[in-house]
Amino acid sequence: MNTVDRLAVVTGVGAAIAGESPASGPLRTMADPLDGMSRRVLRHKDRATRLALASAQRALSAAQLTDAGARTGVVVSTNFGNLDTVCDTVDTIAEQTYLGTSPMLLPSTASNVVASWLAITYGARAVNLTLCNGSTSGLDAVHWGRMVIAAGRADRALVVGVEPGNQVVDGLLDRWQPAGRRSLDGAVALVLETPESAAERGVRPIAQVGAYARTGAHADAVFAVAMNRRIGLWCVPEDGANDGEVPGAQRYDVAGTLDATCSGALGVLQCAAGAGWLADGSDDAVLATAGRGGVDDATAALLLTPIGGAA
Repeated sequence: MNTVDRLAVVTGVGAAIAGESPASGPLRTMADPLDGMSRRVLRHKDRATRLALASAQRALSAAQLTDAGARTGVVVSTNFGNLDTVCDTVDTIAEQTYLGTSPMLLPSTASNVVASWLAITYGARAVNLTLCNGSTSGLDAVHWGRMVIAAGRADRALVVGVEPGNQVVDGLLDRWQPAGRRSLDGAVALVLETPESAAERGVRPIAQVGAYARTGAHADAVFAVAMNRRIGLWCVPEDGANDGEVPGAQRYDVAGTLDATCSGALGVLQCAAGAGWLADGSDDAVLATAGRGGVDDATAALLLTPIGGAA
């Protein structure tokens, strides 16, 4: 099989989402989303990195992988990931000069810190990439996870969407959104890999990553990926706005369900929810959409299809 024909399937999903009311399913919330994580692993890490590590550990476990391996790439989507660390560092330097900074925390000001720690901790030595791409970032990350596999750059991809909930992020969000909805404090991870890679471990895939489009208008993106496809579940954009209809599809508002601004984590959360829905045996595809044409800089759409269905 040519590398451009290589498929990508979902074999593991893991979540680390803070919330007071635990729920079942792939997007369940936890009072302590870091429960069970080694203190040594979490030491000297920012909140976004800790959440990402926890979700990745659970996804790798679900995929029956003890570690990621040399042929695994990492793709992270986060728009606010280490914003608190950067702001705290700038404030410290302004007040105390660089002498007041900690050499243990300075590496956490790097924009790629979450993806880097995932690779270091779980031994993923292929492509390492962070996307900070606005409202479409999560779906873009899932797409690029599939593309590094299709291009032969990796046999597996650990795709993580994460946003931290803290005063710095919420203060920034208050500038352009209605008061009351806070930032997501959580992460979700997907293990994508070739069917052959999954078969080597005897792991049964739960969904297949299908078509993707990124355009300036929501309707154009939906048409590009959903034309002639039967859609069973439609994950709507962040604000849950009624940007048209998808005939016969059940609407699902991930951000509304979690009552949080999901930002860069949204698309990965949608795909985690969609994979769980497909794992229950649906024969219809899942359509994930993010961004609003004319409001955001772009809109994106991505399909998840049942195993064995047309990609």
